[in-house]
Amino acid sequence: MYAVIKTGGKQYRVVTGEKLKIEQIPAEVGAEVTLDQVLMLGEGEAVQIGTPLVTGAAVRATVLSHGRHDKIRIFKMRRRKHSQKHQGHRQNYTEIRVDAIAAGVAMAPAA
Repeated sequence: MYAVIKTGGKQYRVVTGEKLKIEQIPAEVGAEVTLDQVLMLGEGEAVQIGTPLVTGAAVRATVLSHGRHDKIRIFKMRRRKHSQKHQGHRQNYTEIRVDAIAAGVAMAPAA
């Protein structure tokens, strides 16, 4: 079974046991979090699409760590003006492991 969840303004396709890095969430390392913004559930040919969310569906995950992504470098230059701007950015993330995907109602085959 897989699910498409929305967190931090992004959408992720997740399966049970998968590790992924999402936008930082306020949770302690080792804590269990519930992601309830499930957009779609799928299992083989059976697909359940929410309008916009699947009612009663949730994804349970465990927080593994917090960290920061690699630095990206931003360089802007205006030609012939002797103007340059250097900037860098590191985005924070939370690494989670998906433990379970819970469907609210029984899934029916897609028509």
